[in-house]
Amino acid sequence: MDEGIAIAEVARLTGLTAHTLRYYERAGLMLSPPPRGVNGHRSYTQRDLAWVILLSRLRATGMSIAGMRRYAELAGSGVPTVRERLELLLAHREQVAARVEQLREDLTLIDRKIETYRKNIEENHV
Repeated sequence: MDEGIAIAEVARLTGLTAHTLRYYERAGLMLSPPPRGVNGHRSYTQRDLAWVILLSRLRATGMSIAGMRRYAELAGSGVPTVRERLELLLAHREQVAARVEQLREDLTLIDRKIETYRKNIEENHV
């Protein structure tokens, strides 16, 4: 029988700490608390793992815990909330895309500065 995935393994697979995983559960971000094995330890399912990966990507891209909680609440409510979930993700995507564009501009500025220093070193034999 499938024993599920231990919290340490979920942490390893997602790059999150066990502390963060327990926090996500306490903060109401999980669709449902992971079941407990006979030893009382959390036993994550593949579905839980996929959900945690999604949460980690949302957080890494700047979604607030409140936004993630709202998304989790909507997802837990099933099909009637699909449109609202789509709108939430579209708004988040717009914010992420704006940040990516700003980072591209920042990188261009840094590249120009690097090129200036390289030319200066070459011209002045520094």
